[in-house]
Amino acid sequence: MKLKLTSLEKQWILYDVGNSAFILLVSTILPIYFNYLAESGGLSPSTYLAYWGYAISISTLIVAVLGPTLGAVADTKNFKKRLFAAALITGTAACVLLGTAASWLVFLVIFVVAKTAYSISLIFYDAMLTDVTVEERMDMVSSHGYAWGYIGSCIPFVLCLVIVLNAESFGLSMQAAMLVAFLITALWWLVASLPLLKNYKQIYYADAGKHVVRNSFARLGTSLKEIYKEKKILFFLLAFFFYIDGVYTIIDMATAYGTSLGLDTTGLLLALLLTQIVAFPCALIFSRLSKNMPSARLIRLCILAYFCIALYAIWLDSQFDFWVLAVLVGMFQGAIQALSRSYFAKIIPADKSGEYFGILDICGKGAAFFGTFLVSFISQITGSPSAGVGSLSVMFLIGFVLFSKAERLSGRLS
Repeated sequence: MKLKLTSLEKQWILYDVGNSAFILLVSTILPIYFNYLAESGGLSPSTYLAYWGYAISISTLIVAVLGPTLGAVADTKNFKKRLFAAALITGTAACVLLGTAASWLVFLVIFVVAKTAYSISLIFYDAMLTDVTVEERMDMVSSHGYAWGYIGSCIPFVLCLVIVLNAESFGLSMQAAMLVAFLITALWWLVASLPLLKNYKQIYYADAGKHVVRNSFARLGTSLKEIYKEKKILFFLLAFFFYIDGVYTIIDMATAYGTSLGLDTTGLLLALLLTQIVAFPCALIFSRLSKNMPSARLIRLCILAYFCIALYAIWLDSQFDFWVLAVLVGMFQGAIQALSRSYFAKIIPADKSGEYFGILDICGKGAAFFGTFLVSFISQITGSPSAGVGSLSVMFLIGFVLFSKAERLSGRLS
């Protein structure tokens, strides 16, 4: 297999570089800025954490509802690029508007729109994998996407960090500094997306017919029946629901969790920057390993690693502990996402990739509704953020058992 990436594969990977800037901002600076707005509005730390989690939950619930239908429509000839562009424009515009919000409530509403558009764009983007490369290269291309996304997103993030942390030195208020940060992130996201928008062509598709939406619903219904019969896909989706739930919850709420424990803000941001740096080589290492080891075995390894990480987070109470957590997450974060994406792409029909990835999103980012809600709810009723984080270890354990079951059904457990 040739190791050199094609031009189209590079352009597909470049979108990971672009959109990762937004999600890195969401995982780091945004919760801290929301904390600033929340304190100004008189919210307590536990209420702040709960409201942030509820906003993420609402966004992921919307994506879970819309994802499969939009994915099915995207499988129609010439629709995938159009829907992808619409989600991209909505997401980048909402990202800029976040800088204009003066109250915590308005900020949360705009954030839900931005996060929803970002997540929906990934449904179409992930589904493009079957069009931009071939099956034997999917693990490599998917891993490179996450790897370069992690390291590439550090460039706008560092710029944003310098501006926000030195706002007074630049003669800027906190709100003005954040507006600049949002503009930088939105432009990075948009510009990195242009090559893919220009050159992507949908190879696998369903004919439009006279009734695009009606036909899309019909195809979606057929696919759901096929998934129920294909036990390997069914159990993978169930496993993915549980283990990726924990992964996305940790990504979405790491900074909010550290802030609620009273840890130093600058230290938290630098630790999460370290996560991105560590994730870059580790994702590429797992890409290399996937050439000689079954990707299923590597996925199980990552799930077990996250189980241990979730247990470790329960007792986290110092800045050093958070830095250790950041390194551990960076080692496995890109691998578990990239290998899961390519693993799924290889076991589904290529001409139904949009709807299948829409269904996967229910079990993925949609499932994060449960994780963030659970952490938020338990944190609020117990007054202890650590109690909420502890529940995530159970999610990884269930995910490991179900994934092993999926491999047994296929007769390929290794």
